[in-house]
Amino acid sequence: MSGVVVGGNCEEWQLGANRPGDATPHCRPARAAYTFRPLMATTEKHAFQAEIAQLLDLVIHSLYTDKEIFVRELISNAADASEKLKFLQTSGVDVFGSDAALIIGVSTDDQAKTITFTDAGLGMTHTELVENLGTIAHSGSKAFLEQLKANQADANLIGQFGVGFYSAFMVAEKVTVFTRSYRPEEKGWVWTSDGRTGYEIEPAGELSRGTKIVVHLKDTEFAEATNVERIIKHYSNFVQFPIELNGTAVNTVQALWTKNKSEITDDEYTDFYKYVGHDTEPPQYKLHFSADAPLAIRALLFVPQKSYEHLTMTRGENEVNLYCRKILIQPKAKGLFPEWLRFLKGVVDSEDLPLNISRETMQDSALLRKINDVLTKRVIKWLDEEAKADPEKYDKFFAEHGHCLKEGVASDWQHREALAKLLRSESSHVDAGKTTSLADYVSRMPEEQKEIYYLVAPNREAAEASPYYEVFREKKFEVLFLYAPQDEFVMEHLREFDKKRLVAAEKADLKLDKETKGALSEDDARLLANFIKERLGDRVNEVQTSKRLVGSPAVVVDSDTQMTSSMRRVMKMMSRQEGGPGFDSKPNLEINPDHAMLIRLNAIRESDPALAGEVAEQIFDNALVAAGLLEDPRAMLGRLNSLLEKLLNK
Repeated sequence: MSGVVVGGNCEEWQLGANRPGDATPHCRPARAAYTFRPLMATTEKHAFQAEIAQLLDLVIHSLYTDKEIFVRELISNAADASEKLKFLQTSGVDVFGSDAALIIGVSTDDQAKTITFTDAGLGMTHTELVENLGTIAHSGSKAFLEQLKANQADANLIGQFGVGFYSAFMVAEKVTVFTRSYRPEEKGWVWTSDGRTGYEIEPAGELSRGTKIVVHLKDTEFAEATNVERIIKHYSNFVQFPIELNGTAVNTVQALWTKNKSEITDDEYTDFYKYVGHDTEPPQYKLHFSADAPLAIRALLFVPQKSYEHLTMTRGENEVNLYCRKILIQPKAKGLFPEWLRFLKGVVDSEDLPLNISRETMQDSALLRKINDVLTKRVIKWLDEEAKADPEKYDKFFAEHGHCLKEGVASDWQHREALAKLLRSESSHVDAGKTTSLADYVSRMPEEQKEIYYLVAPNREAAEASPYYEVFREKKFEVLFLYAPQDEFVMEHLREFDKKRLVAAEKADLKLDKETKGALSEDDARLLANFIKERLGDRVNEVQTSKRLVGSPAVVVDSDTQMTSSMRRVMKMMSRQEGGPGFDSKPNLEINPDHAMLIRLNAIRESDPALAGEVAEQIFDNALVAAGLLEDPRAMLGRLNSLLEKLLNK
């Protein structure tokens, strides 16, 4: 390629600025504003050394996981050059073509099989062209190649010409670069390479300020405007400069996370959420914050009104995208938040990201953990603030997403204590449909109460009718009512709150100090317990006199002091699913010596031991039903029919 136009009336024509989409410079008539300068056709040819060829092969075939990444890289380079030019202009530096708008242009031509990127940024001198496009062609390239192979490349190269620029050769047969420095005394240059044998540099005459990169494609995949538009919106939609594709603006959504909150309206937040969250409804919550220490982080996070997992009955995934200087690095970034915060949607942007050379993954896992910790603590603090500011709104949030927070309590020891403050449940001291926090529960505890009590039940009615609740109702001790199957495991993992031990209601060591007229004596209660134990045999571990029952004749309590009836149900279910022999643990039976049924049973255990035995078994099965532990009711129904028949025959 020559620096002058060959053929025709060359003296009357001069090399002009290139229009977007032009694959080669064009000539135009000389005007008074331009001075004709004959150019010498001086082409410099540079051959790649052996290690450079290896490096290019690595960049083109191994470094990037997806070919479309080259669009992001070239736009990022254009944005960096434009940003630096903007800084120079504000600094008062004399800039060539100062009126040129800082717009990034992308044009496609499926007939010519080209895609062209233009910017009015810094541009490059001859020396800068060699150094910048030859970043990987420096004398130290062999060592750099070894770094790449070890996946420890210098993060400072990210966003600069060099490796990112050479990603174009994944899809290109040839790349041509037209560039003109912002320095007034400089001129234009053309750089050309096929990415294999080497590159050429020659003068280009009078070009506009900035850089134009023409990628001559191997096929038309990336010369199709609709495909390129999708790629730009996916990776570069929030670049700070306008991006025009074939003359039409593409990146019309603003990067709201970079703006001050006072500059953003609620409607703008809602529109942004609908864009990044792919939702039709406005968000329930939003968190917009920035931090400079210990890390530079900007984040805009949202909580949807509805839980995806409740709607689909499937486990969701994180939907927070990771950006670096407004360039998408990782959609649905893994490791940015713990799994239990997967209901969040939005954007996190950090200039401190030590990315690997392909800008696709984080290099420093320790720093990623630090970012995770900073973000997680900030989100927990934010949710706590929202809960205090508007409890009813928070209750709606917890009804949708509370299962994720419970998962965090059960799995994340580091944040367990802070997460415990966010838990909500009904209790015996609040109206039906209302909830309470553990902190509020503790604030209501009487002085003599030393533990926090909870009861797992299908619903409030079942909880209040449970025999395990009777002693608490008499003592006026508050009990948390938990309705989800996983709640007991959450409490088991939490263990304590505010230095108060969490205790399942059926495991509470509480007794009622009362004497009831007509109750069984201690000796009679002991003899009746022995009788029932003999009748039940291996079905029960022990039969004891209860000090906790008021209106119920009996209650089953697990013989394992660490296990409750609801946990026993889960263990049995898991054993059946795994095809095991079953979960074999016999419960204890506690009988109420004050109850009329037990008093009457004791009266007939000697006069009619057969009938007394059937009644004893029925009392035990009734207790199993109350605890949700009766697996096969057929024997109980047969016995119940027999008892009814005997009753009717009297």
